[in-house]
Amino acid sequence: MSHHLIYIADPMCSWCYGFGPELAKFEQLEPETHIDILLGGLRAYHDEPADQAFKETIRGHWTKVRDVTGLPFNDAALEHENFVYDTEPACRAVVTVRDTTPELALPYFHAIQRAFYAEGRNVTQDHVLADIAAETGIDRERFLELWRSPEMREQTEHDFALVSRWGVRGFPAIVAAHDDRLTLVASGYTPADKVVAALSQLDSISL
Repeated sequence: MSHHLIYIADPMCSWCYGFGPELAKFEQLEPETHIDILLGGLRAYHDEPADQAFKETIRGHWTKVRDVTGLPFNDAALEHENFVYDTEPACRAVVTVRDTTPELALPYFHAIQRAFYAEGRNVTQDHVLADIAAETGIDRERFLELWRSPEMREQTEHDFALVSRWGVRGFPAIVAAHDDRLTLVASGYTPADKVVAALSQLDSISL
């Protein structure tokens, strides 16, 4: 049975990064499933540079994700001068790609994750997000123009508000949309086979 799923996540959420390989496995197991992405705004609009205590807290989270998934993390991501852990710019970048080239929204989302966590790039910066867009096959200047627009800011705020209204507090999360009904399928890091099992259970209830 085909499904329409909504993946709720933030490109600067470490457990979302950890979930990436499981999401890829799920897509292989359920190739007919359509997945849309909705941006959660994990730490949106923060404007204070990260202090050492905050960085150590974040590194603790990263260590847990690395232990569970084996994925690489680069400490350089937190060591950029005056680094502010504001996830809104990266979320807005994904919204921009989703609005213009929806089939590249998820690949671009994953590309931001790799750039931040594995490569240590500062994905809060417009030129870095534009470089990653170009690397994903998106016109760099057009992307920047749209990313800076009031429309994309408003659409990003709408994503955050919708996620909040749905009561989703943790990322990643997967929601199934069926006949105007939303059902939470997975919350937090979830192995692909458990996502498949949850969907199968939902199908049996729907029959």
